[in-house]
Amino acid sequence: MARLVDVIEMMIKEMLDENDGAAVINRSDLAERVNCVPSQITYVISTRFTNGQGYIVESRRGGGGQIRISRVQRMPGTSYLMHTINSLGDTLSQQQAEIFLLNFIDYGVISQETARLMKAAISDRALSGIDVDKKATVRMDIFKNMLISLITT
Repeated sequence: MARLVDVIEMMIKEMLDENDGAAVINRSDLAERVNCVPSQITYVISTRFTNGQGYIVESRRGGGGQIRISRVQRMPGTSYLMHTINSLGDTLSQQQAEIFLLNFIDYGVISQETARLMKAAISDRALSGIDVDKKATVRMDIFKNMLISLITT
């Protein structure tokens, strides 16, 4: 059974697909449909629909909790990867990396096989010998280098 956050993400992506990449979401209505609190909807939007993941999110104050989400127009693979590299910070969690990889697959930038290899290379298991405080920084360095190698090959 899928986790609640995955169900919410899937519902929002379906709304985006049905509305040509843009949707206005009422937090309360969506929360009622999935039987959760509106803050859970906010959490999903803030973690799974960010600029770096290819979305623009706009809150409408006074609009009853309405949020507009737009999918950034898909760029050719190299441009999308460059955009991602430029938007990355100094650290990267395993969860954040997995979200990027899923988006790359969705946008047809990389294959599922490539994503599996990248995921394995930056997993907590692969980085088990690295100090916990440095793991996110090392993961980011490896991730950026893999993205750069995808562009230059």
